Amino acid sequence: PTSAQESFQNWHETRNSVHYLLALFGRLVAAVPYVRNDGKSERALEEAVVQVVESYLDSMLSSVGQVVNSGYDDPLDDAGGLLEQMERLPVICRYKYTQVGQILLDRFDPIMATYQTAIASASTVNMSSQDREKLEVLEGQLSWLVYVIGSVVGGHSWSTSHLDDGEETIDAGLSRRVFQCVQLVDFRCCQTRGAGRCRVSLESAFLFYFQNFRRVYMFMWEQSSVSASKLDAAPTTKQKVYKRMFECMAMGDHTAVANLIVTKVGNNLKYWPEDEDVVSKTLELFYDMASGYSSSKLLLTLDTVKYLMMNHTDQHFPFLSVPSNVRHRTLFHATLTRLMFSSTAEDMPLPFETFIEPICNTLGQLGQLNQQELRQENVKPALIGVLRDLRGIAQSLHNRRTYLMLFDCLFPSHFPLLVRAAEVWHADPAVTTSLLKFLHEFVYNKANRVNFEQSSPNGILLFRTTSATVCAYGNNSLAFHAQHQVPENEAYKLKYKGYSLALDVLVAALSGNYVCFGVFQLYQDPALDQALDVALRMSLSINLEDVMAYPKLSNSYFSFLEVLFRSHISVVLKLNTDTLMQILNAVHEGLQSSDAPLSSICATTVDHLATFYFNNAGKPKDEARSLTEHLSRQPGLFDSLTSTLFNLLLFGSASNHWAVMRPMLSLMLASERSFIVYKEGLMATQSSDNQRLLGDEFDKLLKDVVKSLESQNRDRFTQRLTAFRVAARAFLTL
Repeated sequence: PTSAQESFQNWHETRNSVHYLLALFGRLVAAVPYVRNDGKSERALEEAVVQVVESYLDSMLSSVGQVVNSGYDDPLDDAGGLLEQMERLPVICRYKYTQVGQILLDRFDPIMATYQTAIASASTVNMSSQDREKLEVLEGQLSWLVYVIGSVVGGHSWSTSHLDDGEETIDAGLSRRVFQCVQLVDFRCCQTRGAGRCRVSLESAFLFYFQNFRRVYMFMWEQSSVSASKLDAAPTTKQKVYKRMFECMAMGDHTAVANLIVTKVGNNLKYWPEDEDVVSKTLELFYDMASGYSSSKLLLTLDTVKYLMMNHTDQHFPFLSVPSNVRHRTLFHATLTRLMFSSTAEDMPLPFETFIEPICNTLGQLGQLNQQELRQENVKPALIGVLRDLRGIAQSLHNRRTYLMLFDCLFPSHFPLLVRAAEVWHADPAVTTSLLKFLHEFVYNKANRVNFEQSSPNGILLFRTTSATVCAYGNNSLAFHAQHQVPENEAYKLKYKGYSLALDVLVAALSGNYVCFGVFQLYQDPALDQALDVALRMSLSINLEDVMAYPKLSNSYFSFLEVLFRSHISVVLKLNTDTLMQILNAVHEGLQSSDAPLSSICATTVDHLATFYFNNAGKPKDEARSLTEHLSRQPGLFDSLTSTLFNLLLFGSASNHWAVMRPMLSLMLASERSFIVYKEGLMATQSSDNQRLLGDEFDKLLKDVVKSLESQNRDRFTQRLTAFRVAARAFLTL
């Protein structure tokens, strides 16, 4: 361990190798159960591990003073390196946990006592530079200790082989120190109304500890809530360990500890509004706590959580009004909504209408503004904020009951504002991104939540509003970009991102299965045609190179085309041949993408086209006649698609061959000539022996395959294609 100790002491020169040294000793410890134990070597390893941990800890504690006095880069600011070190520590520390736990306590207690004395005598108004430096060093040292304790506590194992070791009592002793430190820091912060905040690294350390504590002990809270009679009858070993942990912590039961954590969350959101990193980590912790079934039930019993639900405005939590935190508003409201709906309707902590009232009030105020007033710059933050809040709420609605609660609050009174906002702010990505992301979430029918009564017109009305909003954005944006050149390095941010989101909105609405789209044509309502027209014009305005260059854009682009060919192919076939070929050339390019999901979407699009042609060729339909005319102008279309699909099957990567199989049967049936042309072309490139083998494989491929696109025939042909691929690849030469 001597070399490791020297490296730790010279941390500023060896900072990039510290985690490698910890990993080395972690490997040695992990190998102990698998090597022959001669006693001597094991004792040597035990002594070495304790020495290494002690040296590491002392070196990191001394590094704080060196950073303050000498100006070295603070290792606490290196999030990646710090996390790597924390990941290595649990295996090492818990190997001789009794000794390591005592080392941590011996370092923590005196530093904590000194810190208590220092903040008791320090003034937040006229603090001397010497006192400020002393506090900074103490808080830095506490940061290291809390990080290490969080890492070690997070390494607790619930496996039966470790439950009788008594390690939970060591966890309890260390955790008690951390919670006492949290209470001390929070008391000072609240007393000074945020002026006496600790350094950021200590806050980050607290949040790191809470995440690890939550991961290890919070999943047991449900079991601790079992009726007393059941616990008295036959408490399990895990329940005994869990109970002993909280008894030894002496901070109250699990409810009291949960309340301490949530109180810390609330104080962070109130007193750290300007620090995006602290706000982000705090909200992630809150969301993770609310995500568990048992922990969410527990959180709902806490007064702090009820306060958050009733006061989720920037008057109470200033972080909501800070522009850099705007994306965090979504997670904040998603968490609160998730908590609210984790209970039954009768047990909800407050009515949903009361919860959403501040948001509806803001929407009402914005809705009363005329176009000129809505265009004012000071209106933009409120508009973005309320849309982010609504998106967070919509994200946490997972069934029909909860979705209809939000729908009834917003529709129809507040939806005209979305159309007006799209018209006014079409050229501002900050507004359009918030608007379109909320709209996409709202029309997305996940878990069949958008499910109206059979006699309700709400599905049609929802799509009409969606169409109006997308058209307002699309038409104005297309006109704007026709007159203004966008810098190439900002094309995605200023133009393509909005187009991508608008296409996502339409894909979700068109494939939601809550609208009978035939109604629009029947009653001559232009909403559907206008939406598809705008979406097509946006799609066609994007260069294919740019489509393939941006993954999110390409996914939106090809997903829209797939829905279009699946359910609205008549719209596509009304286009002129050049425009249709532009679309199909894009699909052809996407088909050859190395991104398997993208290639699969394009293959499905080809299948829709070929299936339509096979099922409708020769029938007296306008769409069938249009497609026949297009094919007469481009006779090589099916040939090129068939050739590409077979080449991908035979010579492409294995991860992609399932994606390209589906359209092969429909293409072969739609154009038998294209299959014969490809077969003859491929055989011409092979030797005579290979030609004979390849001919046999093609014969096997077509055996018992009938001219039908029924699922049974498709499945049989897919199985044959798989066998054909394996057999042909064994002898084919390029």
